[in-house]
This record gives sequence, structure tokens and C-alpha cells, in this order.
Amino acid sequence: MRKRVAGGARITPLGLLRMKPQLVVFDVAGTTVRDDDSVNHCLRQALAHAKWDASREEINEVMGLPKPEAIRLVLERKSGRPADPAHVLAIHSDFVQRMVSFYQDEPGAQSLPGVRETFEALRRAGIKVALDTGFSRNILRAILGRLSWGDTILDASVASDEVARGRPHPDLIFKAMELTRVTDPARVAKVGDTPADLLEGTAARCGWVVGITWGSHTRQQLAAHPHTHLIASITELLDVFPQ
Repeated sequence: MRKRVAGGARITPLGLLRMKPQLVVFDVAGTTVRDDDSVNHCLRQALAHAKWDASREEINEVMGLPKPEAIRLVLERKSGRPADPAHVLAIHSDFVQRMVSFYQDEPGAQSLPGVRETFEALRRAGIKVALDTGFSRNILRAILGRLSWGDTILDASVASDEVARGRPHPDLIFKAMELTRVTDPARVAKVGDTPADLLEGTAARCGWVVGITWGSHTRQQLAAHPHTHLIASITELLDVFPQ
């Protein structure tokens, strides 16, 4: 029997939704951290600096992927030929500098409403909290430092350059499970704001694959991809899990 929820593809057996998760893995930019379209903007700036013009929509199509992979895809779609790895690396290095500067210096770089309270409520309930991201560790380090998110609020964090394959593959989630000593993906929830997040959670066979619609993609855009729930804000997440 399959659980049907409003808004698109359904993937989780009904029985799993009666259990409490042991681990929730959250995306970062657009899901837990205010973005103000900075990732899209900085990636377009880095591409423009290298003489490549990309629209917001073109960047949004690769949002959530490891950023070197996102850059490679954009270049290959525009040129119709394989991208030069050295050129991809140079654009990515420029992007990293722009993102680190944003998260260190911009006033808008802050957690989204209710995020810290949700993390704390999950941990009080005995549920572990982890972050995973398409960013490399140097960007994630800047974010965690800016927000003062350490081991008092997080149980683990995983960056895309710390696993063999980024989204939509399940490696980030499996690494978070390893770090938190959770062994059953059916007791893991994945929460994110991009199709890549939903595909990642599905590939890992997570018991909950939750799309959040206040980030880079609309409810309609996320609904086309496998999920168990779609929520408008992170404060709705606690209602998804059994009490």
C-alpha cells in the first residue's frame, strides 16, 4: 500500500510514516539558510566572469547539484561539447570565493525562521539532525561559522567534496548516516528545496522525502518529483512525524 499525499509523486509505504525518524538530513541554502538567490547570482557572476552568459532559469535547473557538476552541465549545454575540467575548476574557484564572501559579510546571510527551534525540538525528541549540501566544505564552514551552528545544534554535516558522488546520488545521506550511526534509511528523513534533494532522498530509500517550497523551487515544480510530503516552511516539519 502506498501513502498518497497532496501534490505529486508518492513513494513511501504507509507503515513507515507511523514511526519516528532517527535522523533528519537537511539541505542548507534555501532550506535552512536564507539564500536571497545568492547561490544563483554568484554562480551566474562566476560564469559571466569567464565569458559565459547563463539565465536564472538555466542555473535553477542544476540547483542542488555539486557545484563543479552544475558548472560542467551548464557549459556543456551551452557549448554542445565536453567542458574543459580546468575551466570548470577555475569557474568553481571563483564561485567559492564569492559564496564565502557572501556568507561571511552579507547581513542577509542568516538562518530561516524557525530553523534553530526545529533543530532543537528534533534533538529533544531524540532525533539526530544533520546537514548535507551541494557546497564544498570551505563554503559550508563559512556558513556554520557565521550562524554559530556547532555540535550543540547539529549531530553531523556533510559537504559535496567529502563523498564520491553528490546529488542526486545517495552518498551524502549515507555519509550522514555513518557519522550519526544510523543504519536504516527507512528511519531517515531528507528535507530540501530542490528536485536534486528529492531525488537524493529517493535514491537513499529514505522513509521521508520532504520538499520545502520556500526555497529555489515552487510547490508545482517540486510536485513533479518523488516525495512523501511538501511543506511551505520548516515549522511544518514536526507535524509530518508521529508524536
